[in-house]
Amino acid sequence: MPSSSRSRDPRRVVLTADGPALIEGPVEVCMPDGRVVRADRFQVALCLCRRSADYPLCDTSHRRHRRSAP
Repeated sequence: MPSSSRSRDPRRVVLTADGPALIEGPVEVCMPDGRVVRADRFQVALCLCRRSADYPLCDTSHRRHRRSAP
């Protein structure tokens, strides 16, 4: 894998209170089964609730299943 100065720059990850993790793109996500999911967007939403039909990318399914306050 070629190394570039851009690949050494830190990526900003924003954890939302009740939704996805927002990551400055583009990104490659390495899945446990060996697949690599690529997203070329300037900001990528990664699903944290695992409800997304497009997992690991967020499809806003979390909005339909809000958690109740403890």
